[in-house]
Amino acid sequence: MMTSNHHETHLKSSDFITDVVIGMSDGLTVPFALAAGLSGAVSSNSIIITAGIAEIVAGCIAMGLGGYLAGKTEQEHYESELQREYDEVAHVPEKEKQEVKDIFATYGISESGQELLANELARDKDKWVDFMMKFELGLEKPNANRARNSALTIGTAYFIGGLLPLSAYFFTNTPTNGLLVSALFTTICLFVFGYFKSKITGQRPIAGALKVTLIGLLAAAAAFGIAKLVA
Repeated sequence: MMTSNHHETHLKSSDFITDVVIGMSDGLTVPFALAAGLSGAVSSNSIIITAGIAEIVAGCIAMGLGGYLAGKTEQEHYESELQREYDEVAHVPEKEKQEVKDIFATYGISESGQELLANELARDKDKWVDFMMKFELGLEKPNANRARNSALTIGTAYFIGGLLPLSAYFFTNTPTNGLLVSALFTTICLFVFGYFKSKITGQRPIAGALKVTLIGLLAAAAAFGIAKLVA
């Protein structure tokens, strides 16, 4: 009798991947758009480099702080709901048992099965509350270091992403040449980034790559056009 090995592949470290996507996509797009806009208004690469570095540093701090606050908010929300569930289990246990039964009813469990499962869960208050957090509220316990890790990941990804389009201005002589090299380099980076992001998240890689690239180039074109109009 032949048996086949079944291997399940699921996306893990989704928080880390999400943070990298947030930081890298903004890092590639915003400094590139800024540099493109300045290329249409100034005649010195040094001005673009100075402004670009300042923007990247400010962006790292702002994006990292945003990630930190989001992580802290998620953790505080979970702790608040957790305490509320413990209070409800302690003070209105029958109501909470009925909620457990209602959850199992949606899975087609018979009334006798619902009663049995609800009573078994009620034997352990911690597991009971954990069940309610997951299945009633849809909340998973966040990593205690989520806020810190998110801030570092988003900030680092933004920094790396921002340096890529700006680097072209370090080895070119004029903003026009810098913009051409930066546009080529950034287009490639956006496409590669979009491709792997889509592949990792289970989307169509080519379509995802083209979408990310198009968004980045449109942002840069808009900034360049506005700079030309007001210069």
